[in-house]
Amino acid sequence: MEIATAAVRGGVDVIQLRHKSMPRGELLELAKRLRASLEGLLFLVNDFVDIALLSEADGVHLGPDDISVASARRVAGDRLLIGASASTPERAREAVAQGADYLGCGPAFATPIKAEKRVLGPEGIAAIARRIDVPVFAIGGIDASNVAELTAAGLHRICVIRAVGDAPDPEKATRELRAMLSAT
Repeated sequence: MEIATAAVRGGVDVIQLRHKSMPRGELLELAKRLRASLEGLLFLVNDFVDIALLSEADGVHLGPDDISVASARRVAGDRLLIGASASTPERAREAVAQGADYLGCGPAFATPIKAEKRVLGPEGIAAIARRIDVPVFAIGGIDASNVAELTAAGLHRICVIRAVGDAPDPEKATRELRAMLSAT
């Protein structure tokens, strides 16, 4: 299981449940438990609109192999925030046109989770962000060693997994990353 955390300069922290292989019934139960324990944080479910709705999550994040943003919007209406992954300006514009509330763009840096993907880099993500009118989160390979490259490119929203999940003190790691986003 991967719990992604997202931070926004001066904004609300987001927790995203991402599990690609857990049986869906178990995933629903886990999502319900997480929702109950995450008072005051935005909670998103990766990939599954039905799990997001049934667990009373705040939103769902959809990748390129999931249902379309437009289909998710038809099912969820305005009940869920809907995010989408976008690694090209065309995909970003398409997702926004279909009703995406935010985008995750990347990978910003090389990452074993998305080893097959072409690295966009901070400037590539910033170029996409300049062309659309919804928030953009930089994703992929982000940790304390490279956040400054993102903020130098004007990016102040990130989503991380390993930088927090693999840290000896995840809460401290989250606070440090958030402070780095706010430093500029």
